[in-house]
Amino acid sequence: MSAASPSATAPGHTPGRPHRWRHTGQGGPDRGSGRYGQSGLHRWTLLASALCLVVVMILLWAVPVPFVAWSPGQTVDLAGRNGSKPVVQVSGLPARQTKGEVRMTTVSVTSVDSVFSLSEALVTSWLPDHDVLPRDVVYQPGLSNDEVRASEMKMMDTSQSDAVVAALRAAGQPVTEVPMAAGVSTSGPATNVMAPGDLITHVDGRKVSTPADVQHEIRAHDVGEPVPFTMERNGKARNVVVTTTAQPDNPKIPLIGISVTNGYRYDTRVRFNLPEGIVGPSAGLMMSLATYQTIAPSDLVGDLRLAGTGTVAPDGTVSSIGGIQEKMAGAERDGAQVFLVPAGNCQDIAGHKTSMKLVKVTSLRDAIASVQNIRSGAQTKEVPHC
Repeated sequence: MSAASPSATAPGHTPGRPHRWRHTGQGGPDRGSGRYGQSGLHRWTLLASALCLVVVMILLWAVPVPFVAWSPGQTVDLAGRNGSKPVVQVSGLPARQTKGEVRMTTVSVTSVDSVFSLSEALVTSWLPDHDVLPRDVVYQPGLSNDEVRASEMKMMDTSQSDAVVAALRAAGQPVTEVPMAAGVSTSGPATNVMAPGDLITHVDGRKVSTPADVQHEIRAHDVGEPVPFTMERNGKARNVVVTTTAQPDNPKIPLIGISVTNGYRYDTRVRFNLPEGIVGPSAGLMMSLATYQTIAPSDLVGDLRLAGTGTVAPDGTVSSIGGIQEKMAGAERDGAQVFLVPAGNCQDIAGHKTSMKLVKVTSLRDAIASVQNIRSGAQTKEVPHC
């Protein structure tokens, strides 16, 4: 629309008087309607922007991202009871109780098939003693929740076995090393004859003491030749025969389709009555320490409230784990006074503030000695710390 010249007289306008536009309802220009129209457009723009922001926020809340969250999990007093049963249940040796606590610690981890949104990841990353990690770092890609669960349960079983062996050795109880079937191929000749956990004592009548002995005796036979085995399963001896087959890449080498590792024979039986849902290998040190406390000739813990973490090998070696800060937070929350830290994790907690005494351990024997020193009132320098 163009402006009128100063000399022109607009319809309905008296010359010499101020020019004022008014809306006639017939579509003519109206200065007032222009002002109010711009204000209305501005309001619609703000409303549209707000709606877009709401949509974006909803998407941020709902769209899944490939991350998982770690947060402080439950702790379990292994020197206590789970319902009517002791958590560490021993048969074959006198069992000792204590007034103190030996707490295993856990991390609460988002499951592999859970939906984790970007907003949840951002909020979690800001929380103290919480971590957000790429899913592929925590879980092997392509595995289902059931497969992950089965793997973690197997790691827990191995951890418990190793913890018992380490504790028995530390307490001076007899433990014999024996070859053990670690895995049995479902397509091999040993399937339905042997099972993981079987202890192999003799091959073709010859005593075997190491996995290498078992392999040597099998390879002393021809492909297609039957091989007698003497095994122990759940404490009972069994005699079986397995016919060898050829290796796929070398038809002259016999095999029976098993993997063999070091197993252990001992008379004491230890059962861990843990709450449902606890899996993984990282409680090995505390399970071993609790077993030692139960079978040791004297009370190790006294009235101390211990907690800790770390894997343990059958020889007592302690190794580092993940989620150390989350586990420390859970232990402090539940009243622990002393926290046993694998030496390899000390760098992960540098500068971490806590009321607990942090004790550095490299082995089960280290842990036992440190607890004894703390109870005796030893100087701080006599107890390794992070």
